[in-house]
Amino acid sequence: MLEASGLTVRVLTAADAPAYRDVRLAGLRNDPLAFITTAGEYGARPLAEVAARLDSTSGVVNFGAFLEGSLVGILTVLRETRPALAHRAEIVGVSVLTEARGRGVGAALVAAGIAQARAWPDVTSLHLAVTETQGAARRLYGRHGFRLWGTEPDAVRHGGRVYAQHHLWLSLNE
Repeated sequence: MLEASGLTVRVLTAADAPAYRDVRLAGLRNDPLAFITTAGEYGARPLAEVAARLDSTSGVVNFGAFLEGSLVGILTVLRETRPALAHRAEIVGVSVLTEARGRGVGAALVAAGIAQARAWPDVTSLHLAVTETQGAARRLYGRHGFRLWGTEPDAVRHGGRVYAQHHLWLSLNE
């Protein structure tokens, strides 16, 4: 658990499901271009399913950032399980409530995700993808050492428009 100036980051559990669902839905509604999942798709999931996905496993950890006791940001880090890819982990589902931005929440979540990836034995690289519209997110990841390795054109479509995705990685050996 990380604590700094009223900000706490910790691993989430099934008990956090209602607050997690609210933060995830807010992110999907407020910034739909940042995500593949739509608010409608996610909102249709039963709370029990959301809760079940929050329980950490050996290869999936969900982090939550709390300000003054309220969940304001989320991040999931996944470890690849297939033998040829077991050296990799991926950050997904990052979202910070609009009113909590600019307070170090995203940076604290990314730091927690990186620390988790480093804690897994034999994981040497951490990956993520950012839709081309997400300049602030890309700058955040850059401040943590992530580097662009490629851009995928025609990656996602929203509202009849086509968007590219930038793929970034962080070497955990450096």
